[in-house]
Amino acid sequence: MPSVGAAPGADGHSVLRRWADGDGQQALRASIVLLAAEGLRNADIARRLGVSRQTVSTWRKRYAVEGIDGLLDRARTGRPSAVDEGEIVASILTSTPDARTSRMVARRLGCSHTVVAETRHRWNLTGSRLTVPQIPVTPALEPSDLWPVGLHLDAGCTVLVLAGRSVASVPPASAEPAVDPYALAAVGNALAEATAAAQAEATGCGTPGSEAEAVGTFLAAARRTHPLPELHAVILRIAPTSAGLQTQIPLQIQIAERCSHLGITVHQPPERTTGFSFTRAVLALDAARHPESSTRVLLDVASVLSRYVDSPEPARVRWIREPLPAPSAAPPTLPLPGSGHSGHSGPATGGGANQIDLGSFNECVVIETVRLAGRITRGEIADRTRLTQQSVSRIARSLIQRGLLVEERQRHSAVGKPSSPVRLRDGAAHALGIHIDPHVLTAVLVDLSGRVVARRAEPITSDPRPGAVVNQIADLGETVLEQAGHGRWEEGFLGIGVATPGPVDTVSGTVLDPPLMSVLRDVPLRTLLERRFACRIVIEKDCSAAAVGERWIGRDSRACDFVYLYLGTGVGTGLFLNGDLYRGLTANAGEFGQLCAVTLGRFDESGRPEILPECNPGSYAPADQAARPPLGRQRSKLTVQQAAKAVSRGVLSVIDLLDVGLVVIGGPFFTGEVADVWLTEIEHAVNAYPTARRLRRIRVERSVNSSEAVAVGAASTIFHSTFTPRLRRTP
Repeated sequence: MPSVGAAPGADGHSVLRRWADGDGQQALRASIVLLAAEGLRNADIARRLGVSRQTVSTWRKRYAVEGIDGLLDRARTGRPSAVDEGEIVASILTSTPDARTSRMVARRLGCSHTVVAETRHRWNLTGSRLTVPQIPVTPALEPSDLWPVGLHLDAGCTVLVLAGRSVASVPPASAEPAVDPYALAAVGNALAEATAAAQAEATGCGTPGSEAEAVGTFLAAARRTHPLPELHAVILRIAPTSAGLQTQIPLQIQIAERCSHLGITVHQPPERTTGFSFTRAVLALDAARHPESSTRVLLDVASVLSRYVDSPEPARVRWIREPLPAPSAAPPTLPLPGSGHSGHSGPATGGGANQIDLGSFNECVVIETVRLAGRITRGEIADRTRLTQQSVSRIARSLIQRGLLVEERQRHSAVGKPSSPVRLRDGAAHALGIHIDPHVLTAVLVDLSGRVVARRAEPITSDPRPGAVVNQIADLGETVLEQAGHGRWEEGFLGIGVATPGPVDTVSGTVLDPPLMSVLRDVPLRTLLERRFACRIVIEKDCSAAAVGERWIGRDSRACDFVYLYLGTGVGTGLFLNGDLYRGLTANAGEFGQLCAVTLGRFDESGRPEILPECNPGSYAPADQAARPPLGRQRSKLTVQQAAKAVSRGVLSVIDLLDVGLVVIGGPFFTGEVADVWLTEIEHAVNAYPTARRLRRIRVERSVNSSEAVAVGAASTIFHSTFTPRLRRTP
C-alpha cells in the first residue's frame, strides 16, 4: 500500500501526467500527487495550486490508500452534482407553460434549481414564452432562428447540420406543451439505438478518407437543398482512430476542410451535453419554434434512425430536411406572362381577398343558406337559420353593398309586402384550382357558383427534377389566369387551391410520399408556389378536394353527410361529416386502399395490407375481355366488375363505420361505359350487407361534377374555408 507522499510508479506517473495536463478536478488531484512525489510539503502544494491544505491532505491520503482509483469521483446519493443541459432543455420544452419554472423542472430531474436556471440562461429560455434560443456551441453562434436540416450518422462520426435565418416571430402562447413529448421520445429511443449500433460498428469502420467522402457527399447534398441560409455543422461524435491509421489525416480535419469548401461553419457541441442529448434538445427547440411541421419532422428523423438500426448490413443515416418555408415577409412575385407591363405582379395584388372580409359567424350562415337555396327571400333565410328578421336584413344589406349578394326583382304576393329574393353574385369571388395527377396537370379558374371560367390541361413533364415540375405547375396556373383575362378574376380573387395525391402535410404545404410521383417526395410545394403567386395557397389531398367540390357544386342536394368515392390513379375517399369536411388529425383521412385490403383479408409477407390492383382503376380490362384466356404466361387483367365487387366491400366497411346515408362516386375513371357497373355493385353491397340495413337505405349517386372534379374541388376548398360557417376557422 503506498504511503502518504509516495512517488507513483512509471505507469502511474504517465497517467497522472496526462490527467494533470487536462482541465477540471482530476487535473488538480493529479497535480497534488505529482508535487507530493517531488517532496513538497502540503503548505507549499496548497500555496502553489491555490487550494487549502486540507484539500491537499485529503487527496494525498486517498492516493496512498487506493492508488489512482482514489482520485476518481465516488458515486453519491441524493441529487447529482450536474445534469446534462440537453435533458434540461428537453424537459422545459415538453412541459406546459405553467410547469416550466426552474424549481419544477429541477424537481422532475432531481437536480438543483440553480443548475436549471443557469442552463435556461445559457440557452436563452428564460420566462414562460419561447424567445429566440441561444445554442451554446463552440465557436459561439449569434441568436437566430435555427432549423435542424440534416443528420449524418455512421460508424465513423455523427454530424448535425443547422440552418440559420433571420429571427422569426415568437410562437403564440399555448396551454399545451410546446413539443409533442411522444414524438420526441420516439426520436430519443431511435437515436440511442442508432448511436449504440454505430459505436459497435466503429471497430470495423473504414479509413478516415472513405468516411470523410461519405460525410462530404452528405454535406454537399445539404448545401444543394438549402443554398440560401447559413449552414452550421455540429460534430457530435468522431470514432477513435485505430493505431494502423494514425498516419492518415484525422477525420475531423477532413470534415472541416469539406465544410470550408461548401461555406459551412464547423462547431463543437457544449461541454455539458452529450451528442444524444444535444440532438434531442435542438430538435425540441425546432419543434417549439416551428409547430407547423414539428411532429412530422420528429417522426421522419425517428424513422430514418430506426431503418439504420434494423439494417442487416453496415449502412449510414442520411436525413436532409426539405427546403425551408418562405419567411413571414410578403413573398416575391413574378409578372404574369403577356401582362403588357412589368408592374403587374400576379394574382390577388389588386383588391383580392381584402375586399371579402366576413365579419361574423352569422354572415357565413346567411351566405351558406343563400348558396344552398340558389334564390331565397330574407324571410325564408330567417326561418331556416332561426336568426331574427332584423339581423337577416342587416346582414343581407351589408353583403349586397359589398357585392356578394344580388337582389332580384320583387316577388308579388296576395298577402303582405312584396318580397325580393337574393342570390350570390357569381362574379363576386374567384379561385384557381390545380389538380396534380401522376400523368396530367389540370388548372381551372372557378367563380363563386362553381362555373369554370377558364381551363387548361397538359401532360406532366418527364423531367425528373422537382423544380421542373413545380415550374410547370406555376406556369400552368399563370396561363389559365391570363387566358381568363385580368378583369375576370382580379375582383375578389381569394387564392389558389392545389390538390395532390397524399399523404400531404397540409399545415406546412409539403407533399410527402405521393404514389407514382416520387419526383414530388418531400417537396415544400406551397413554399415554392408562394414565390410565384402573392396570394393565399392551400394544399389539399385530391380525394378530399373532390369531396369539397361536390359539396360546393351540389348545393342543396349535397347538404347532408356523404362519402365521396374517388376513382383516380388510385381509389380514395373524401368524407363530409357533421356538415364539414372530415380531414383527420393530419388532414390525410380517406386512405381507402388499406381499408379495402383489410376488409378482403389481403396482406403481404410482412403483415402489411397489400396494395390492391383493384384500387388502380387505370389498369382494368374492358368488361368484354373477361372471358378471353390470357396469352401464354401473360396475366389477365381485372375487369371493371371484378374490381367493383372488391371495392364495394371496402365501401361497405366505411358505411358500417360511419352510418351515413349517401355515397357519391366520381373521378376521371368513373366514365359513362363503366359508371353503371360501379353504381350497381356498390349499391348492392351497401344495402344488402350492413348491420343496420333494416334501418336505412343508402343512396349511391353519380358525382354532379365533371371530369375536372378535383381541379374544381381544389378551387372550392378556397370558397369552402372562406364562406362555410364554423365556430373554429381552419388554417
